[in-house]
Amino acid sequence: MNPLLDIHPEAAAALQAGQPVVALESTIITHGMPWPQNVETALRVEAAVREAGAVPATIAILGGRLKAGLAQAEIEQLGRAGHAVPKASRRDLPLLLSTGALGATTVATTMMVAALAGIRLFATGGIGGVHRGAETSFDISADLLELARTPVAVVCAGAKAILDLRATLEVLETHGVPVLGYGTDELPAFYSRHSGLKLPGRLDSPEAFARALRAQDIVAPSQGMVVANPIPQAHEIPAGVIGAHIEQALAEATRQGVAGAAVTPFLLARVAELTGGASLAANIALVLSNARLAAEVAVAYTALQAPGQ
Repeated sequence: MNPLLDIHPEAAAALQAGQPVVALESTIITHGMPWPQNVETALRVEAAVREAGAVPATIAILGGRLKAGLAQAEIEQLGRAGHAVPKASRRDLPLLLSTGALGATTVATTMMVAALAGIRLFATGGIGGVHRGAETSFDISADLLELARTPVAVVCAGAKAILDLRATLEVLETHGVPVLGYGTDELPAFYSRHSGLKLPGRLDSPEAFARALRAQDIVAPSQGMVVANPIPQAHEIPAGVIGAHIEQALAEATRQGVAGAAVTPFLLARVAELTGGASLAANIALVLSNARLAAEVAVAYTALQAPGQ
């Protein structure tokens, strides 16, 4: 066991008993949504995981410790602090852990901690990727490299729509990361079900994804996987509609000099304003959908790990 890792008793007991566990990130609590929707959504996501038969483990950094699984009071602590909590990617861990600071884990860091805890499935909203204009800014999310080297499957609604989706898919392909659609052969575009970008494969059931993970354990045991789950149709925002708002928010970010880790929170908040809250409602719906699917895949994957299977 890693000496800096604390696993919540509920998650620890489930892992010890060979029961399904699903990791959840904490940046969505601090930077993805405003108070109090952030805490309400985090608790609803944990409940959705439980309802589908798995144990949730929200991951964060608290008091200089890696936490796999949080108490409700700890989730509320993160939610109230909001943007005052630093986003913690892999590069930030030595400083945050050595100083005893709070940290909200990104997709990359959540994957890293989940792997240390022995958790194979992780549900989030959307992964990071290649930012628009990366040919001059070189702004590419650490999430993509983490997927290439960490054995955790990430259930998401594709990459965040504010990114360069085509370039993101190309980088994942370069690193050999499987990107498989759930009931689709097209990369979901976060708020929208369609991007026009074809995926290398499609699977249509949690059991099929569990078998794919089992195969990956054998042939590529140090690698992650993207499970691309389109936003529920009832909550979809058409690409043409959301695209115009994203372009406006990007232009405003450029004019205001917003850069680096501040870009994504700024864009998500501004798009929520421009859509009159519709993008926030869509974000909540897709996260809940991803949590349910991740739990269903975790249940099926755990069944395959049973003796005699």
